[in-house]
This record gives sequence, C-alpha cells and structure tokens, in this order.
Amino acid sequence: MSTTRRAAAIAAMIGAVASKSAAAQTAPAEPKPGITLERWGSFHVGGKEVVVSGQPVREVLFTPGGVPARVDPNGTYLMAGMYAQYMVPSPQRGVAPMLMWHGGGLTGVTWETTPDGREGWQSYFLRRGWVTYVSDAVERGRAGWTMIPEQTGGTPVLLTVDNPYERFRIGDGIGSFQRGTTLPGNQFPTDRESYLNFVKQCVPRFTTTDALTQEAYAALLDRVGPSVVVAHSQAGLFGWRAAQNKPDKVRALVLVEPAAIGDPAKVAALKDVPVLMVYGDFIAQDSRWPTIRANGVRFAEAVRAAGGSVDIIDLPERGIRGNSHMMMMDKTSDTVAGVVQDWLVAKGMWR
Repeated sequence: MSTTRRAAAIAAMIGAVASKSAAAQTAPAEPKPGITLERWGSFHVGGKEVVVSGQPVREVLFTPGGVPARVDPNGTYLMAGMYAQYMVPSPQRGVAPMLMWHGGGLTGVTWETTPDGREGWQSYFLRRGWVTYVSDAVERGRAGWTMIPEQTGGTPVLLTVDNPYERFRIGDGIGSFQRGTTLPGNQFPTDRESYLNFVKQCVPRFTTTDALTQEAYAALLDRVGPSVVVAHSQAGLFGWRAAQNKPDKVRALVLVEPAAIGDPAKVAALKDVPVLMVYGDFIAQDSRWPTIRANGVRFAEAVRAAGGSVDIIDLPERGIRGNSHMMMMDKTSDTVAGVVQDWLVAKGMWR
C-alpha cells in the first residue's frame, strides 16, 4: 500500500472512531420504561376561617379596558390550607403511601424534577411501586394564600439569585456565584440555565407560620392514613413532630438533611417509628451545618436512649461524594434515592 493510500486509510479510520465517539457522547440516555398509573389527582387539606374587618372598600380594574369592580376586603377568609397531588402506580409495592415534604422557600417541585431536566425522586419511587403524595405547604406554590402580614404575622423571606448557591453548599463560599466556582466535586447542576431553573422554583417563606403548617400536615396524615414521610430541610421539624404527635400515622420517617429537631420532651413517642437521617457532603467546612447536624445527632441519640431506632447515613462515608443540600436534585440523585430505597426495604416497608 502506498504511503498516500495508507495515510488516507488511517485518516478514515480515525474519522470513523471520532464520529462514533462523538455520537456516543451526544446520544440521549436510554429511555426508562413508562410508569403505569391507576389514578392520580389532587386536593387541599387543612385551613381555617378568619374574619377581616375595618378595611377600606376599593375600586379595582381587573383587566385593561375593563369595568372597575367594587372590592370589599372585609369578610370571612379561608387560610392555611395545603395542596397535595397524589399518584397511584400499578403495581404497588410500598406498604404505605409516601408523603414527600419540601423545605423552606421551596414547593413540591423539589421532588418532581431536577433543574437540568432529569426525573426527580417522585418518578424514582413511583417506578418502584410507591404511592406518592407531593405537597405544597401552607402559603407555598398551589396552596391558598391570605392577607399578609395581617394573618400570617412577620414578613416573607425572599432569596437573591446567589443565596442558594452559597447557602446550600454548592459554591465555595461568599461570592462564589459571581466567580462561578463550586465546592470540589460538587454534584449540583451548576450550568447557568440549570441553576437559574432552580432559582425560579424558590418562593417566599415565612418564619411565623410553623404552627399553621404543622396543623396542615396533621390534616394530610389524617386524610391519607399511615404513611412513610420523606421530609427535607425545614420540613424536618414537621416530620419529627408529626411522628411524635401521630406515631400511629407515620410508618417510617426519612429526614433529608433536617434543619431542626423534634420535641425533646416527646422522644419516647418515637420508639416505634424507624427513622433515617441522610446528610450530604461539605458539611465540616460550612458555617452553619456542623451545628445543625450535631443538634440532629444529639436528638437522634435521645430517641435511641428512649428505645427508638434512628439510622444516620453520611453519604461521603458511603463513597457518594459531592452532594449538596439539594441532594434530590444533584447529578447523583438516583444513587441517593437508592440508599433511601434500600433502607426502606430493610425496614420491611416494601414488598
């Protein structure tokens, strides 16, 4: 073979390999099998009536070019309701429904999808036969609202674009969003489009509505019945206390980086409720999370001393590294969900 022909053959071979490699890198992931649902729907629970008086009557133009309407804000309102969407797969393998409770400043979207378009934990657990209930807590998302601050007290807390990047252990400290730098090995989707998709999910949160939210979660448990509760961050408070107040309604409690503890005076109420606490990476170097985690571990020890069962999993110790506070949205989200699933299987919650 001449030198020219040999060079051409080698070039063709290299081109073919390169094309195959490029195609492999750009090829979409293998599609997952479909999810079969028996039924799905939504409802609202909880809430109470409040009466407003002494407010001035106004004229309001609801649409440009329309006719002004007289609006009298005085009267009876319904506030503090909670939204829940349920999906019932076929076949069912979870021994009880799974209630998925989101964290502060967020909604049920936490569980539905990821910022870069992958399936969320709701789909993961549906595929494994769990009936799922994804809720929007009081005054979040699709839950009802009321007069603010007259009925809620306080003022809502809003997040700037860079706040979650720095506070949820994604970026490597103050100013990291502007620098575009992350913690080493971080698994959260940080390309600009994905991160901003996450920020678009953030909603106002209140520090004065915990009692109303706790009541709504209690109403949800009363309606659904005994359930597995999966609670993230702020909802850790509601998960702990729901299990303490209604231990017959909480079959198991999964706490994903709980930001609070339960009632120290009621630890004995948890003796028959298996609990899992899951923590991600980068905690030791954070300004707040070492204390938050230590408080959670101390409470877990108190529950154990009272005869309860609490398992604590630190993902880095399992070789699952780089997880942020939003581990259900990290690129390793399915792996972390698998850790939860395995624990539920071990506790007899899956058939």
